[in-house]
Amino acid sequence: MKRFLSIVLTLILLSGCLFCNPSVITAQTGEDEHTTLPSINVSAPSVLLMEAETGTILWQQKEHDTLPPASITKIMTLILIFEAIESGQISLNDEVTVSEHAAGMGGSQVYLEAGETQTVETMIKCISIASANDACVAMAEHIGGTEAEFVALMNKKAGELGMNDTRFVNCCGLDTDGHLTSAYDIALMARELSNKHPKIHDYCTIWMENIIHRTRRGDEEFGLTNTNKLIRQYPYATGLKTGSTGLAKFCLAATAEKDGVKLIAVLLAAPDPKARFADAQTLLNYGFSICRVYKDKDPAPLPDMAVRRGVTSSVPLEYESGMNYVSTTGEDLSKITKKTQLKKYAEAPVRKGEAAGRVTYYLGDKELGHINILYGQTVEHAAFRDYYLDLIKRLFFL
Repeated sequence: MKRFLSIVLTLILLSGCLFCNPSVITAQTGEDEHTTLPSINVSAPSVLLMEAETGTILWQQKEHDTLPPASITKIMTLILIFEAIESGQISLNDEVTVSEHAAGMGGSQVYLEAGETQTVETMIKCISIASANDACVAMAEHIGGTEAEFVALMNKKAGELGMNDTRFVNCCGLDTDGHLTSAYDIALMARELSNKHPKIHDYCTIWMENIIHRTRRGDEEFGLTNTNKLIRQYPYATGLKTGSTGLAKFCLAATAEKDGVKLIAVLLAAPDPKARFADAQTLLNYGFSICRVYKDKDPAPLPDMAVRRGVTSSVPLEYESGMNYVSTTGEDLSKITKKTQLKKYAEAPVRKGEAAGRVTYYLGDKELGHINILYGQTVEHAAFRDYYLDLIKRLFFL
């Protein structure tokens, strides 16, 4: 009987090891089962700390709890605004006309009037600095036609980003039944906005700026003041978005950068404004204390690769991406080595974007990761006509 109980206990312990996730650092465990992280005291019940470039999670607590996000919602609105700009659908200088619906938004606002016009860039400033609900809805209607259509685009984008805890009901974050997300999902969309659209940091780090209301009464100056006090309180702060409502309490998605390390700290339902900013600084200081990022800043130039039986005799090569590696254990990243593996030649047909080889990175015997080397263009298989034309060229032009 004792032997049977011993076997059962052993199996239970082994199953616990099999289902642990070594790539995620939680509040209890580190990069492996033998590493214990210090306790972090935060007042917000749901939090997540992420390294922004690789998406490595450094600390988390109830990160998948679904909660109202208040104006953190506007991160997704800003993503779609910047995508519309980059696609050419709109431009920063476009004039946006404010509707009755947009002008009637409650909560934080810049008091836009129905019929008033502002540029897209001014609307972005109103959203990212002053968290203006009226500007947010005006932009949603400008891009989507109606707020409802724009919200459908928000939910579509959330699905593309893997935000499985999220359902948006409006574009600005006012308390509404069913309008929910999680700290994990907010980190995903904050990373998307920060990495893909870094111009946002030029706006969300403005402390104060004036805009001009142009209405039938004439021109009136209105001051914007940043709702994110970290911009003044924390030297490494780069953004990103605050939020607060009666249901959501006090929320924050904070971005910061120090010594080349970029972090995202998300806090939901903090009890008061001071607590959310204090919690963010606690998390960010912890992240900067343990996090080091290796970037391959000087990848070797890639030679053209010979192609057999192709319409051309060689094909250019390109790296799929850069290499980033996050260390939280104090490793000596200067000792990282890399090994390049390439085929001797390519056999036509060759398709642009297909893998021709890879570069693998090591620290001692530990493999850290790899990046693919891709064919830079398509090379079709040579037909008899191609060989014939090549022969003619050689005979008469060499």
